[in-house]
Amino acid sequence: MSVLDNERLVLISGRSNLPLADEISRSISVPLSSREVSNFSDGEIFVQIQQNVRGSDVFVIQSTSTSVNDNLMELLIMIDAIKRASAKRITAVIPYFGYARQDRKVQSRTPITAKLVADLITASGADRVLTMDLHAGQIQGFFDLPVDHLYAAPIFIDHLKNGDYKDLVIFSPDAGGVERARSFAKVIGAGLGIIDKRRSDKNVANVMHIIGEVMDRDVLIVDDMVDTAGTLTEAVKALMNAGARSVSACCTHAVLSGPAMDRISSSPLREIITSNSIFHAEENGDYSKITRLSVAKLLGEAIMRIHAETSVSSLFEY
Repeated sequence: MSVLDNERLVLISGRSNLPLADEISRSISVPLSSREVSNFSDGEIFVQIQQNVRGSDVFVIQSTSTSVNDNLMELLIMIDAIKRASAKRITAVIPYFGYARQDRKVQSRTPITAKLVADLITASGADRVLTMDLHAGQIQGFFDLPVDHLYAAPIFIDHLKNGDYKDLVIFSPDAGGVERARSFAKVIGAGLGIIDKRRSDKNVANVMHIIGEVMDRDVLIVDDMVDTAGTLTEAVKALMNAGARSVSACCTHAVLSGPAMDRISSSPLREIITSNSIFHAEENGDYSKITRLSVAKLLGEAIMRIHAETSVSSLFEY
């Protein structure tokens, strides 16, 4: 029997996505521990863990989504507080890992911010990281500690198999996402296509070519995230102009910042299927085209397996 089997499993959540943390808690029948997280008048974050975590196996649930800097800082401060409270092990559960797009130098004199964030999480006192659908898989290597990288694909594929689609074609929005799109197409038994785009600036991309058959077919664009939805809505227009019957999108992380909701509402896009890795207050926009699937059970199962020191890899199978 592992030493960890006798340790107490503790769940603590930040403020970025409390509904998801509550779902994870219910899925594994482990209550969220009491903590105080507040802000001083100048914006500084204060954290106090309000129960004993000495010798415990602690999982801190926090997506570093909008506001990314506040939520990242809150995660770091919570980990530091838990470390100083003598927890046995601390796992940072980060359903959405912000700054993941800055994973390499694309111009001179620019940072690799994803590596910086990994160093900050390590320095704060985390012992391991549990995350989902990183924008770039190599980010796992930026950490000097174990990283469990989950995929939401099984949840999406189960949903798509029951969907009302005819002659479905899976499209990758760029060359980098072809592997993801191919895996979806193979399991579902759909066609495969690629959108050739050119990025002229941050959050700005132009569709150049469509590679694949779309005439009179339902198209599903598969990506890891949708931010301002500029690239997505331009791709939808190009596909519809090429004769697609309908165009939907599937992404793990719906960032939906800036003009995203207005663009989606005015677009011929049929729907966006996404996860609840990022919290959105739906009263702040028209979410009628957004279909959310919960990843709480997947994350909860991974937490239980990490605590019990059993395999997590079987969760990748679909």
